[in-house]
Amino acid sequence: MSTIFTVGIFISLFQCLLLFNKRSKTLPDRVLAIWMLIIGINLISYNLYPQGYWTMYPHLVGLTAPFPFFYGPLLYLYVSYSLRNEKHLDIKDYLHFLPVILSYLYLSRFYFFYSADEKRMIDAGEMDDFQWFSVVLLIGFVISGVTYTILSYQKLTRYSSLLQNNFSNMDRLNMNWLKGLIWGVGVLFLVVAVSVIIREVAGIQLGFNPDYVIYSIMISGILILGYFGIRHQNIFTDNEIVDVDAKGAYLKSGLKEIEAQEKHAELLRTMEKNKPYLQPKLSLSSLAEMLEISPNYLSQIINQYEEVNFNDFVNHYRVEEFIRLAAENPHHSFLAIALEAGFNSKSTFNKLFKKHKGMTPSQFLEATAV
Repeated sequence: MSTIFTVGIFISLFQCLLLFNKRSKTLPDRVLAIWMLIIGINLISYNLYPQGYWTMYPHLVGLTAPFPFFYGPLLYLYVSYSLRNEKHLDIKDYLHFLPVILSYLYLSRFYFFYSADEKRMIDAGEMDDFQWFSVVLLIGFVISGVTYTILSYQKLTRYSSLLQNNFSNMDRLNMNWLKGLIWGVGVLFLVVAVSVIIREVAGIQLGFNPDYVIYSIMISGILILGYFGIRHQNIFTDNEIVDVDAKGAYLKSGLKEIEAQEKHAELLRTMEKNKPYLQPKLSLSSLAEMLEISPNYLSQIINQYEEVNFNDFVNHYRVEEFIRLAAENPHHSFLAIALEAGFNSKSTFNKLFKKHKGMTPSQFLEATAV
């Protein structure tokens, strides 16, 4: 087991170094580097315990006890700033680390006013001065991890919805990596939660140390986290994003019903006649500029009258254009026709075609040819 910890420590610290020395590093890179550093220090501390170093050097006891409170906030900040083009953390972001600060303040009397022998006794369970605090700390870790995992996923989901309502092609706005990260951290904290319930609530003693399972999962995740984190580029875009994705948000809109109907009719004429959907990079803002209307109003019109988001609205036309072109050019490749219809990749085309038609392009064309 010591070998696994040694590997985890080396990888986390090495990846921390790579991230800090990464060219053109962004704020998420720095957040991830700090996260890796904290993981590395935490692993070092835990690895020293079974080797008896805490007994030989009792002043090491509890130094990294509040460290798990870093994980949830760092996940949340990493996800948040991967979606935004920011150079520095907001002042309010530091409030996420208040549990860490409060934990260290509470433990300060242990660090500075307990003798070496007393620290050994507390660590061995011979003194129960901090027994209840340890339980509260453990429960707090679980609550923090689960809460921040949910918040991170909600933020990513909402941003995904905004992108769907603003862009017709999202190949360069892939968020699968962040989703995987959130799910991975969520699984880790789920294992921790189950472990806490079994040991602390049910009072069942397992035949193995579940901490080894938890840290093994963490060490395995470090490899994936570091690899994708170093390669990861921010999802944010410099294009204008309309922050309206719910019908209820349109209730206070200044767009009159008659004007909305006229603009809707103009939108449909433009899509049929000018075929702006043939532009792979067509966005809500660029289409709104063609129609001489604000992006907010155009978003409202598409959502209310077409009952779909911008992405589905545009790609519906692209799918129909592909079907028309495929019928006229049966000997051309699907990819060539898809690119001509406004799609910018084969994978996106296949996914969206099946979404709109319920079958693959070849299946659809075979069915309609009969």
